[in-house]
Amino acid sequence: MSKHPTVGRSLTANDPEHAASSPDLRSASASRSGHAGHTDPSIWAARRRLTLAAPALALLGTGSARAQSAWPNKPIRMIVGYTPGGYTDNMARAVGEPLSRALGQPVIFDYKPGANSIIGVDLMAKSAPDGYTLTTVIAAHSANPSLYAKLPFDVNNDIVPVALSGVAPLILTANNSFPANNSAELVAHVKANPGKYNFGSSGIGAAAHLAMEQFMLTHGLKMQLIPYKGTQPALTDLIGGQIQLLFDVPVTMNPHIKAGKIKTLGMASEKRLVGYPDIPTMGEGGVPFLANTWAMVLAPRGTPREILVRLNTEINKILASPEVRQKLESTGTVPGGGTLEETQAFLNAEIARNGKVVRAAGIKLEN
Repeated sequence: MSKHPTVGRSLTANDPEHAASSPDLRSASASRSGHAGHTDPSIWAARRRLTLAAPALALLGTGSARAQSAWPNKPIRMIVGYTPGGYTDNMARAVGEPLSRALGQPVIFDYKPGANSIIGVDLMAKSAPDGYTLTTVIAAHSANPSLYAKLPFDVNNDIVPVALSGVAPLILTANNSFPANNSAELVAHVKANPGKYNFGSSGIGAAAHLAMEQFMLTHGLKMQLIPYKGTQPALTDLIGGQIQLLFDVPVTMNPHIKAGKIKTLGMASEKRLVGYPDIPTMGEGGVPFLANTWAMVLAPRGTPREILVRLNTEINKILASPEVRQKLESTGTVPGGGTLEETQAFLNAEIARNGKVVRAAGIKLEN
């Protein structure tokens, strides 16, 4: 995975120490004196005030630097916008638990589920930008600006991406009675039977939903969406035959594939995954297609750049560690990483891509 941004600003302008040695002040002294050896008393007074203030200003600057260098000196809150035990929670913990050890402070996981993660992100965005409140989001976050007419936060101005934790390609699964056995057969069969089949998703606007919408748009297919409140009820109906197709992450679907309860039509990735070498890609089945979900750590806009860089650096180290890489790959997730700038670019691209799908499919949600 390539590396990723953040925003920073210089605070050197209006520095009192620059004023104390300002050439303007020296020229003012020369112009007001009758000759070089006589200085206007008002200039002496100004110089004396600056001289007396200098120690206090120096102490203030030292205290500020010490406070910043002491970060973190208390627990860090990681808001999770979904219920415990799901993909978002697993990704938050995969990064957050080793981050706690790296920073020497506890990372506390705070669950605020609801509204496609909007509740949790809003809470994070309105928190103090001091490095003590973060959130982990998934791909749905990049679809929300297009799905909803109005959000309680500004994606561009209230939030800054910290690090891309990982990317998880989706797997396309089918009920065992569905006639197609690969992606090419799927396209041919659904084209011949427009509107006959149903596909499920873990919710409207979820990565699984938008993946199928994009696939249908690309190949001119017509199927009916059956939205569910989570993957498990959708999976139950896939096994039972109430729906015929379902995209989701491989870690959830593979046990049921192995048990013979459902079948796979391919992984929506460029190549086979390290953790699932036996599952062919959709491209191998005749029709290439890429679709995924992902996890990313965000912080409130205005968080000091030094803190963002530290967080990004530590998370990159965590993702590069053999233990975490193996853990993520076993779930079908490709470890992320990259600079702050690359993380921002990735998010921008995902917002644009999902926006096109949402608009083309005419999907809208009420706040």
